[in-house]
Amino acid sequence: MIIAIDGPSGAGKSTLGKMLAKELGLLYLDTGAMYRAVGLAVLEASVDEENEEIVVEFAQKAKIELVGEPENLQVLLNGTDVSTEIRSAQVGQLASIVSTISDVRKILVEHQRRLGENAPKGCVLDGRDIGTVVFPNADVKFFLTAKPEARAQRRFKEDLQKGRTTTFEQTLEEINQRDERDVSRADSPLMIAEDAIVIDTSEMDLTEVFEQMVRVVRERQKMNYETS
Repeated sequence: MIIAIDGPSGAGKSTLGKMLAKELGLLYLDTGAMYRAVGLAVLEASVDEENEEIVVEFAQKAKIELVGEPENLQVLLNGTDVSTEIRSAQVGQLASIVSTISDVRKILVEHQRRLGENAPKGCVLDGRDIGTVVFPNADVKFFLTAKPEARAQRRFKEDLQKGRTTTFEQTLEEINQRDERDVSRADSPLMIAEDAIVIDTSEMDLTEVFEQMVRVVRERQKMNYETS
């Protein structure tokens, strides 16, 4: 079973994707972490992120691995655990920039498809274009969204808990900048798949959203079983 979770930054995709994968015993793939890993590689090499040729070269050479259980997922870049480093605001902005480069997307989308197709029981993937580009034939598609202020508040709280210095206003500005890049990029812009189930998480807690998602998946599994 392939479950696609799309949506803008801060809508709860990663947290809910991990919860869903654990509940269903599926592989979890945080595709955003893969773009962040490329962004970190570019940052550490001190190269110009606007130089597409060099960025594509880094994406081709980078060995990105996602290992471990969903709740303790490790992101390895060329054999080094960079799970913490890729979560900085600076790397997040770089990830948003490099993800607009078509050749970078092609490289990572191919990698994501291989990982998903080779998962024994199936997988849960979250990102911006899973249900529209990476796995357009996914068994279940979700699109999680929320008001920018709600998403910024969640991200701001997360950053404070992790000891990162920031302000709510700065976080909201970064969210809005990422939204603009995500929806306006020429290649695979953020959009809602026609058959996706849209959930606005602005006024919902994670447990409510999770329970709704599990119900949808269980119903789909039942339908598939009855028609097989």
